[in-house]
This record gives sequence, C-alpha cells and structure tokens, in this order.
Amino acid sequence: MHESEQDGASKGSNPTEGDREGHPLLQTANGKSLEEINATVAVPRSKDGFWRNLLAFSGPGALVAVGYMDPGNWITSIGGGAQYGYLLMSVILISSLIAMMLQYMSAKLGIVTGLDLAQATRLHTGRKLSFVLWICTELAVMATDIAEVIGGAIALKLLFGIPLVWGVALTVLDVLILLLLTRIGFRRIEAVVATLILVIMAVFVYEVVLARPDLPAMIEGFIPRREILGKGQLTMALGIVGATVMPHNLYLHSSIVQTRDFDRTDDSQVSNAVRFATWDSNIQLTMAFIVNCLLLVLGAAMFFGHGEGLDTFTALYNALGDKTIAGPVASGLLSTLFAVALLASGQNSTITGTLTGQIVMEGFIRMRIPLWLRRLVTRVISIIPVLICTIAFGGRESALDNLLVYSQVFLCVALPISMIPLVWFTSSKKIMGKYANPRWLAFIAWLVVAILTGLNAQLVIQDVGELMTLL
Repeated sequence: MHESEQDGASKGSNPTEGDREGHPLLQTANGKSLEEINATVAVPRSKDGFWRNLLAFSGPGALVAVGYMDPGNWITSIGGGAQYGYLLMSVILISSLIAMMLQYMSAKLGIVTGLDLAQATRLHTGRKLSFVLWICTELAVMATDIAEVIGGAIALKLLFGIPLVWGVALTVLDVLILLLLTRIGFRRIEAVVATLILVIMAVFVYEVVLARPDLPAMIEGFIPRREILGKGQLTMALGIVGATVMPHNLYLHSSIVQTRDFDRTDDSQVSNAVRFATWDSNIQLTMAFIVNCLLLVLGAAMFFGHGEGLDTFTALYNALGDKTIAGPVASGLLSTLFAVALLASGQNSTITGTLTGQIVMEGFIRMRIPLWLRRLVTRVISIIPVLICTIAFGGRESALDNLLVYSQVFLCVALPISMIPLVWFTSSKKIMGKYANPRWLAFIAWLVVAILTGLNAQLVIQDVGELMTLL
C-alpha cells in the first residue's frame, strides 16, 4: 500500500478501538463520496415509527432498481418469453435474489465504513492497480451508456419518427436534464426516478392483463426445470442473468445510501440505517423483479410461437400492433405505450449512469471534474460507436441491437471486478466489525461469484465467437 494510502487508513481504527465498539471508525479517501449530496437527507433519530423510518430511507433503492430494468433487460426477457414461454421465469427469480444479496452488501459497506466501493477498493489495493480497475469500470459504465443511447434513440424514432442518427445525437441533451435535476435536490431526483419506474410498471401491467397469460403455466415457470439446460434455453438464460446483475449498481448503491444524515458514531443509528436501507433496496428490487417478470410474461402470452424475428425493439413495437401475432388485443395504443416505457427506461438509466461515473472516477483515481463536463464527455464518447454503427449500416436498427449485445461483454468482464472486492470487504471483520457477513452468507456469496464469473466468461467467449464469424 502506498504511503499516502497508509496515512488515510491510519485515520480509521480496528474494530476494538474508537467511539463505536464492534466496527471501525469512519475512513475517508479523497473526501466523502458524492460530497455535494452526502448526508443531505434528514432521517428520524430514533427507531420509533417503522413507516416513518422507511419513508425517510426510501429512495436509493429506486435508483439502483433502474439498472435491473434498463433497455438491455427488455430484449432478453421479452425474447425469452417469446421463444420459450414461461420456462425462464425461474431464472429471473434467481437473478433477483442474487441482486438483493449483492445490493444489501453494497449498502452495508457504504453505511458502516463511510466509503463507497470504489474508495474502499482504492484504499486496499493501491494506486496502480486501482487505475487498471478504474479503466475496466469506466468501460462498463460506457457500455451501460451505449444501451441507454440505443434505447432512447429507438424510442424517439418509434414515437416521433426521428431518424436514428438524429435520435442518437439528441441523447446528448440528457446532460441538460440531469443538470436540471441536480439543482432541485437529491430527494426530488429519487422521486422522479420512482415515478418513471411506476410508469414503466403500469404500462406492462396493463399490457399483460390484456394479454391474458396462462396463470398456472406462469406459476409453474418459477420452478427450475431441466429444459433450461438446452443449448438455446441456456444461452437465453445466461443473457437474462448477464443483463440483470449489473456491476455499476454496486458502486452506485454504496455511495447514495450515504445521502442520509445520521450520526455515524452512534451504533444504534448505524444499525437503523443498515436495516432500513435493506428494506428500501429489497422493496425496489422486488418491483424490478415484477417488471422483468411482466416483460417475460408479455413475450410468452403474446408472442410464444412467433418468437423468430422478435429480437429488436422495432419488431416488438410492430408486433404489439399486429393482430396476426399479438392476437385480438393488438393495437396502436399498446405499441405507443411500449415506446413510452422504453423512453422512460432510458432516461432513468441516464441519471444513474452519470452518478456512477462520478463515483468511480473520484473513488478510484481521486479526480474531480465538474458534473456537466463529466456527463458530456461520457455521453459523447458513448454515442461515437453508436453513430458510426448507425451511419455505416444505413440506419438499420438490427445493427444497433447487435452493438447493444456486444456492449454487454464489457459488463461481463467488469462484474467479477466489482463483486470480488465487495464480498471480500463485507466479509472482513477487520473492515466491517460486527457488521461483517456471517459465514453462511459469505459462503453463498463466494459461490455466487464463482458461478456468475463462469457464466459471464461463457457469454464473453460466445459473443466474441459470434463477432469473429461476422468479420
């Protein structure tokens, strides 16, 4: 560890010292995480009043849940239902449970140590390795941004007929939206995000009700079956897992839980914060789980048997208005609502992607730049490959969908880079004190890390192989 980092670590203490017996004193690295909004949201000072506490701590979970229902999830979930009916419902359930576990650890790390995951990684690895990890994580953030750009541009084309090239360019204006939101306070940002989530959920609840799914088959789908191991089914299942557990959410959650203003030297208040941050996270991720289930059920109820060719957003949009595919409930209204939900999903992801980019830059390399510049640079870099792809292939959406799929490779690579230190830190009594993961949870977490790393490695090999065949 470098000398400067040893000095930073020495400002903390081991679990047996300091004002809070049982866990370490707060450590800092380059100041507080997201310093401009850190500890800006008031919360009750006592455990009295469950609903009052839950309301005060609710919000960060909504921003995290956005990553579990972004445009990247849509194709895999709807496509999984269209091709294999309700078979893959169990995959969504298992992925959501894994997400709840990892986000719980992420929130706990931020609350107990006062560090986000990027700061903690820098503190315990050193400058050179942190720089390499920062590059990998930045690629993952940009890959996520590419999915947002593609989803937003296609939604603009479907709703307003704007050509894809212009739609891609217009997504730069998302910067202005975020700058406006940052001026109205973090609590209002959380409210905007939660509202957009409710819009997305309402759209798909309405469409699924009209589709009249087979309820017994849907419930049976939550039981894992051997058929999932078939070649095509397994590939789609891996796609759902890869699109669900997103590395940038682990950095985001460990930071934004620190927006709550409580006494970090009072053990009872720390315990209270961990408790209600967990409630918030699990409630919001349950909503994300429901949305992903609705997506798969929509694909199964309306498109099962017509799954071939329904692998782009435009194809799904058109299918919702085609009575020969979607049946008698097909209408232009369903198609329009689908596009509105897609646009809402892209805008939500824009907000969280920007915050994550700031977190990893300040945490890994301790570099601060104005938020507007950070957002502008990230978005411009992200739209360059999308614009090139759009122009080179004559504005064909299929090319953008292929780019979206290949952007997930970076997310696959970055996932173990995020999961391994998270599980390591939160399982360490030296770092977390009495809040360290119990042995049974640590065992499950390391098992999940090994399985997800293996599955993502398989996805990388598969995607690279498909890419090579196209070259």
